Amino acid sequence: MNAIDRTPADLLRSALAVDPARPLVTFYDDATGERVELSVATFANWVAKTANLLQGELAAEPGDRLALLLPAHWQSAVWLLACASTGVTAEVGGDPAEADLVVSGPDTLEEARACAGERVALALRPLGGRFPQPPAGFSDYAVEVPSQGDRFTPYAPVDPAAPALIVGGLELSGERLVERARADAAELGLAQGSRLLTGLGYDSWEGLSAGLFAPLAAGASVVLCRHLDRVSEDRLRERIESERVTVTAGRH
Repeated sequence: MNAIDRTPADLLRSALAVDPARPLVTFYDDATGERVELSVATFANWVAKTANLLQGELAAEPGDRLALLLPAHWQSAVWLLACASTGVTAEVGGDPAEADLVVSGPDTLEEARACAGERVALALRPLGGRFPQPPAGFSDYAVEVPSQGDRFTPYAPVDPAAPALIVGGLELSGERLVERARADAAELGLAQGSRLLTGLGYDSWEGLSAGLFAPLAAGASVVLCRHLDRVSEDRLRERIESERVTVTAGRH
């Protein structure tokens, strides 16, 4: 990737310039049987729409803190890059009561109501489906995001030195996040075209790095598996073969 990339959003722009058609995130949910594959271009389109929602409809500004109450999921990856694109600090598993806005999955809605700011809910249904009944007090992401613009430009340039991510007590600027992602990619042996399969959660830097940032920094792609503990060893071997996996980073 480009040596001058200093934020996660820069990494995505570089990936888009190199090969927009290649897979970036392939997501499995082994509780539902869902499989979704997003190319770099498709993923970047979701990020642009979500960043426009953040900056426009939700009026989020650089430096705002967003409590991200989502599991390892392709839509969680989209939100992480949307935050990075707007200068909003994503706090994974953060306290909604102390956040400027909150993004919640279906299992954390009551906890998320503690946020006094904007609240967005994701149903996490196959194909990005909406809630059958919208939760009171929340915007339904699947309803709001489709009408957003396909291109995104921040009102102000994102400062690479500003806080970009908080997870498990670790706070990283955009610049530091990119440095760590590159170092992790090297440690994992990732290169352009590598395919990394991970069953790690998004509640730690290790999980976030393997499940998004390290592959993005290396020009690789990720096979992100939720509920991988429900998969037998035989089925896992079949998946590794069918997905042309070259590196693995966590059985559970």
